Amino acid sequence: MHERRFRFGVMVTNVGSGKEMSELARRAEGLGYSTLFVPDHFVDHQLAPTVALAHAAAVTDTLRIGPLVLGNDYKHPVVLAREVGSLDLLSDGRLELGIGAGWMTVDYEKAGMTLDRPGVRIARLAESITILKGLLADGPFTFHGEHYRVTDLDGQPKPVQRPHPPFLIGGGGPKILALAAKEAQIVGINANLRSGEPTSPDAAHSLVPAATDEKLATLRAAAGDHFDDLEIQTLVGFVHETDDAAGIVEGMAGAFGVTPDDARMAPVTLVGTQGEMVELLEARRARWQMSYHVVGSEVLDTFAPIVAQLAGT
Repeated sequence: MHERRFRFGVMVTNVGSGKEMSELARRAEGLGYSTLFVPDHFVDHQLAPTVALAHAAAVTDTLRIGPLVLGNDYKHPVVLAREVGSLDLLSDGRLELGIGAGWMTVDYEKAGMTLDRPGVRIARLAESITILKGLLADGPFTFHGEHYRVTDLDGQPKPVQRPHPPFLIGGGGPKILALAAKEAQIVGINANLRSGEPTSPDAAHSLVPAATDEKLATLRAAAGDHFDDLEIQTLVGFVHETDDAAGIVEGMAGAFGVTPDDARMAPVTLVGTQGEMVELLEARRARWQMSYHVVGSEVLDTFAPIVAQLAGT
């Protein structure tokens, strides 16, 4: 059974130099953050995830590292398995392997790649995960599926974490949550991004508490007895410390067409005084088992007192 103790990650998008990345990673480690994450998109995100994560691991000692999350369609799983094994080996077993089916329409359009329907992308991801786990395990591996073929390949290098680094799979729809229940050790509860646009009305409404209840129910049903072994994660995209939480929440509610109560409780937001933020995080853990929260690097210091108070509890 997974102990639902709080831990926190920080997601880095753009940095201007190696020195800046080093300082950010060391500061995150010193402030008690568990993990440093790098996203994987071609637009608005500067850093290549595996390269940036290798740098962060090299300048820290205990900070875990991970992509949030790799787009499966962007790299063949045989290539990715070698990079994953290398990252885990060189970081002394600190990798959390976030991987997803790919969803952002503009990534595919700008890169000239075909954006298949969600079911196809999820099926391809499922095959990729099978291959990754097979190549990270001992001995040669063979897999002949609909999307990939691997024949008698002994993946190298092998990871420090055995049989493989923890897989982090996130999503907001039943198919991807079912796959996460089967294959992941960490499950991200996200917006439903079937539209391919992060700010669509569908995405916003899929983040309200009732929709989050449904996602957890779907995940629990798919996982069965395995549910208690899963760590539940979410990305908190909007963190704002203020003495006027009501005013900010009402503005968000109006912008997204939801009630103020829904805007306040939605896992993607965290608004209020430090005490109010702590109460919200504790309420979300009680309701949804969410114990692993990721914030943006722009609020690294603002959020640090919350990390100091809650991490490990």
